Amino acid sequence: MSLQFLGSKRPDEIKAKRCISLFGAPYDGTSSYRPGSRFAPNAIRAASVGIETYSPYQDEDIESLCFVDDGDLELPFGNRDKVLDMIEKYVSSLLENDGIPLMIGGEHLVSYPAIKAVHSVCDELHILHLDAHADLRDEFLGERFSHATVIRRVCEIVGDKNVHQFGIRSGIKDEFAYARERLGDFHPFSLPNPKEIVEKFEGKDVYLTLDVDILSPSCLPGTGTPEPGGITFDQLLSFLIGLKGINFVGIDVVELLPHYDPSGVSSIAVAKIIRELLILACPSNMRSDRL
Repeated sequence: MSLQFLGSKRPDEIKAKRCISLFGAPYDGTSSYRPGSRFAPNAIRAASVGIETYSPYQDEDIESLCFVDDGDLELPFGNRDKVLDMIEKYVSSLLENDGIPLMIGGEHLVSYPAIKAVHSVCDELHILHLDAHADLRDEFLGERFSHATVIRRVCEIVGDKNVHQFGIRSGIKDEFAYARERLGDFHPFSLPNPKEIVEKFEGKDVYLTLDVDILSPSCLPGTGTPEPGGITFDQLLSFLIGLKGINFVGIDVVELLPHYDPSGVSSIAVAKIIRELLILACPSNMRSDRL
C-alpha cells in the first residue's frame, strides 16, 4: 500500500465532492545547487506518522477535515515543459470540482503552473510568498523557467502588485530593487504582524507558496539552498496560524530535501507545518463531512 499523509482519505473513500486535495509534484529538474526535493512528498508522508492528527495550536483535529491524499503525479523528470503542463492541467481538474489544491514539491518551479491554473479561475489572485530567496531573476543560467526565476514568472501572470514577499534574505541586487519598487509588499528578513495581512486580504483570493528554506538551517537543514539566518519554526507557525480568516484558494510547500537531514527532523517539521496549513485552509463547509 502506498503512503498517505496522516489523517487523509483516498479519493474513492470520501463522499464529499468538494475537499482539499493534497498531492505531490516530485520534480527538481532545475535545481542549481543541491537536487533531491523530488523525494520530499513521500518523506513527508512517512514523517507524518510521527505527529498527532490533533493540533493543540488551533484546537482542531485534521480527522474532522474533508481532505484527500491523491498521491504523487508521475512526472517525466527530463522534460521540464511537459512537467509544467501536467501540473497545470492537474490543478485545473481539481478546481473544476471546486477543490482546494495543496501541493507538496519538489523544487519551487512547480509553483508556477499551479498558480497559473488557479489564476485562470480567479479574477484577482494575490500571492503570499514566504522564502529565503527572492526568486525574481528574469533568467538564470540562460533559462527563464527555473527555481530562481519562478516568482518573476508569477508576477507576469498575476501582476507585480499582487505578489507579496516575506522573510527574504538572499538575492542579487536587482532582485531586491525589483521587489522594493514593484511588488505589493516586500518584508525582508522577518515576518510582519499576521493581523495586518488578514485585514489587507479580507475577501480576496490568496495563494500561499512556502519555501521551507525561509526557516533557519539550524532548525531545518534539509533544503536545497540553505541560507544562514532566518526565522525559527515557532515564528513561522505563529505567523501561519495568525493568517486564519484568509480565503486560501491554493497552497504549496516546496524545497524540502529529506536526504540532507539524516535525522529526519526536517521532514517531521514540514509534516507538522502541512498539518497546520490543512486546518488553516479548510473552510467550515469542508469539515466533519467525511466518511
